[in-house]
Amino acid sequence: MTTFDAFARFAATAPPAPPQPGQPPRSVEERLAYHSQFVTVRTPAIESLARQVRTLMILGRHQQVTARPSLIVTGPATTGKTTALLQVGRTCHLAHTRRAAPGDDRVPVAYVLVPPGATAKTLAGEFARYLGIPVTTRMTTAQITGAVCHTYTTAGVKLVLIDEIHRLNPRTTSGAEAADWLKDLTERVPATFVYAGIDVTASAVFTGLRGAQLAGRASLIDCGALPARAGHREPFRELIAALERALDLTAHRTGSLPKLAPYLHERTAGRIGSLARLIRQAAIEAILDGQERITKTLLDTIALDHLAEEHYRPRTPARRTRPANR
Repeated sequence: MTTFDAFARFAATAPPAPPQPGQPPRSVEERLAYHSQFVTVRTPAIESLARQVRTLMILGRHQQVTARPSLIVTGPATTGKTTALLQVGRTCHLAHTRRAAPGDDRVPVAYVLVPPGATAKTLAGEFARYLGIPVTTRMTTAQITGAVCHTYTTAGVKLVLIDEIHRLNPRTTSGAEAADWLKDLTERVPATFVYAGIDVTASAVFTGLRGAQLAGRASLIDCGALPARAGHREPFRELIAALERALDLTAHRTGSLPKLAPYLHERTAGRIGSLARLIRQAAIEAILDGQERITKTLLDTIALDHLAEEHYRPRTPARRTRPANR
């Protein structure tokens, strides 16, 4: 995904579609493949990010003097941050493709991962790799930066998505240089920048003078766990119902999963990623064992990610027996 060719293939590939009325039944292998990919539900975070990205891209279209306003998608692990980032990137890429004239080879979207222990040079290298800009070990950071800024501007990149931003640590010398490099890039490339990372506001990214500069330019989108209830709505139950409608199981009873909303919320701590994984795994198990429906009994046999399991079934340390008094 971190090269333009790979991202373009992702954007152009139609997402998995749920079974349609009148459609011939799929084979077991087709249904297993479908549930391994599954649909992406439009969550509140995706809706908010899509709306704000569109607005900021228009807002910054003719801004020349300072860096354009940016966005930060933050939240705990497995709450859909990367999914939201990629869906907005796909939408932007496809919108450009639909409008583009024949022979238009501009690149509307760049997607870059911050490498672990990022330095200015390794971060610049990741940006170069996305567009296939040749980089040698002898090149200085300034030389790579010049090539990146020139190529991104010439290619017409309008949206830059930077994932795993929490890996950036401005408290270290190399991390501070990487943060400064990124700030410099936002001022030299005429694009809207969107960052995503785990609990960014509580990380080192928002600390000190450099953190204040980022916070002063970026709006936050909280991609936290979904609450069981929000006013008169039940967003988590609505998400479960949307995922259930997408299932391709021959004996599943519609409405049975939303009835398990309290159990599923406790089981996954309201995390979208954990919920989607649980339902996908249960669907695959239901096909493989022939029961073709998801029940609470089946759901409770599936081991989830460590965060979800520790929330639902915390391990209690063994009690230490006190030696008898002698």
